[in-house]
Amino acid sequence: MSHPKQVLGPDDVRRAVTRMAHEIIERNQGTSGIALVGLQRGGVWLAEALGEAIARIGTTVPVGSVDCSLYRDDIGLRPVSPGSVSQIDFDVDGATIVLVDDVLYTGRTVKAALDAITDYGRPTAVQLAVLVDRGHRELPIRPDFVGKNLPTSSDEQVAATADGVTIA
Repeated sequence: MSHPKQVLGPDDVRRAVTRMAHEIIERNQGTSGIALVGLQRGGVWLAEALGEAIARIGTTVPVGSVDCSLYRDDIGLRPVSPGSVSQIDFDVDGATIVLVDDVLYTGRTVKAALDAITDYGRPTAVQLAVLVDRGHRELPIRPDFVGKNLPTSSDEQVAATADGVTIA
C-alpha cells in the first residue's frame, strides 16, 4: 500500500458540506419533510455536519443513523461492526430521507441501507448524499449530492473525515 496522499483538506471538506447543504435545500425547495440518515460508520459524522450546515442556513432537520451491516449481500465476507446501531427517532413515513455516506464505491452499502430504511417506514423519496464518489459501481446507484468526484483505481483505499480525504 502506498503512502496516504491528502486530496482534500479540512477547509475543502467544510466547503463541500456547506455546498451540499445548500443543494439539498434547493432541490427539496426548503427543509420541510427532510430527514438525514447517516450510514454507520462513515456517514454519521457527515450527516451530523450536513445537519449543522442546514441549520445555519435555515431550520433544523432530524438527523439519524442506520446500521445496514445485517442487510448486506456480502455479510459472510465482511465483519459486522459491534457497537454500530441504528438511531432513527423520527417518522420515516412520508419523509424525504437523505441517506448520507462518506465514500460511494460499489453501491452495495447504499443498497443495504435502502433495505434497512424500509424497516422504519415508507419514505416519500430517498436521496443520496456522499462526500466522495470514487466510481466503480456494481449496482445502478447514483448520488444526488456529491462533495467531490474522485476517480480511483480499485486497489486504492479512500478515507474521508472532517479533517480531510486521503487516498492510499
